[in-house]
Amino acid sequence: MRFNSLALRLFLSATVWAVTILLVTGIVLSSLYRQTVERSFDRRLGVYLRTLVADVASPADDRFPQALGEPLFELPLSGWYWQVTRLDSGKPDLRASRSLWDGGLPHLEAKGVAAAPDGSRQGYVTGPEDQRLRLVERNIDLGEEGQYLVAVAGDAAEITDDVRAFDRALLATFSILAAVLLLTTMFQVRFGLAPLKRITDSLAAIRSGNAERLAGDFPVEIAPLARETNALIEANKGIVERARTHVGNLAHALKTPLSVMVNEAAARPGDPLADKVQEQAAIMRDQVARHLERARIAARVTVVGSVTEVLPVVEALARTMEKIHRGRGIAIEVRTENSGAPDAIRFRGERADLEEMLGNLIDNACKWAASRVAIEVMREGAGEAQRVRVVVDDDGPGLTPAEREQVARRGRRLDESKPGSGLGLSIVVELAGLYGGELKLGSAPIGGLRAELTLPAG
Repeated sequence: MRFNSLALRLFLSATVWAVTILLVTGIVLSSLYRQTVERSFDRRLGVYLRTLVADVASPADDRFPQALGEPLFELPLSGWYWQVTRLDSGKPDLRASRSLWDGGLPHLEAKGVAAAPDGSRQGYVTGPEDQRLRLVERNIDLGEEGQYLVAVAGDAAEITDDVRAFDRALLATFSILAAVLLLTTMFQVRFGLAPLKRITDSLAAIRSGNAERLAGDFPVEIAPLARETNALIEANKGIVERARTHVGNLAHALKTPLSVMVNEAAARPGDPLADKVQEQAAIMRDQVARHLERARIAARVTVVGSVTEVLPVVEALARTMEKIHRGRGIAIEVRTENSGAPDAIRFRGERADLEEMLGNLIDNACKWAASRVAIEVMREGAGEAQRVRVVVDDDGPGLTPAEREQVARRGRRLDESKPGSGLGLSIVVELAGLYGGELKLGSAPIGGLRAELTLPAG
């Protein structure tokens, strides 16, 4: 999942919501469990409180229980205490458990704690030695017997320890649940977006020439996208075919008037006007041919899915050039770094254009070579940046940097003794540029000119 990808957005949003829900749920469950533990603790204290109230209300009020069935009330500062305070006498009468020693319990009524419907109060207080206690107290009015405040307190550490144990178990459980949810989310994202990956792979196959359209069944949400993409590909092909037809028709339409003009001018030798017409007609013919060729090439370049194996084209051209230049004994050597898998080097374009570019380069090398031409085919880069590089070397006289600059221009020839129109290298430059490639001229290790043609790989 890459940054700013749809998969990462879905994963992060699901993760944030899952963690938020688990966190809120954990807080709520911990709070509910604490309340449950407190109620259970209060019921336990309430049992001791009712026992004390019954003893206070008995006629023999001097028989207060010493332990209430709990040995902790006998241990000094054990955290478990009871206390009975008479409120209506002039001199307060205080009786307490032995565990209180010489201390006392604070009153919740004095702290403003409201009484429950049964008249009792519950809350947390600070006891002897700064102990945190859970205290339950209740007022008793015995009429002439007097008014009393009966209180029982227990160590709140039991509540805290119980809640902490629950929180640890809850944290471990929710951590495992969160990990499972994240893994499940990742699987759901990958499974849900798998059709988009299929579309991406199919488009890459179309672009590389291995397929002509998006094939297969897609979910209803993206099936319209696949249909529209296939329709766009078909429409693109139709536009290219119509453009080729129009270009051909225009070429034929212009050739006839130009031929008539040239023939009429040729029929008047010595006429300055006729000579001028012939000169300008030749320029027009060259310009028309140039722009028609550019339009034809541009139309071919826009075709989606055209790929050509490079090595078979190079080998075929090498055999042809050896036959053409047989009288001069030119030896053409073809090398490739992928000799075991020649089909691995492919050009993303049409075969006719590759033949035109390489044919011009190899023919030019053979014209100027003394006895040898070396051609090397290789592939560079990876992924979308893959390029095909074809290097053509000859052992001829070579060119200076200034001459290399001139020969790439349309119609420029350095030696009129060699056959040709001077358009070969300029055509290669224009074709390579339309495909996003380039042509570089340099010095060959074998002594002559080196031409390096770089093109997009398929």
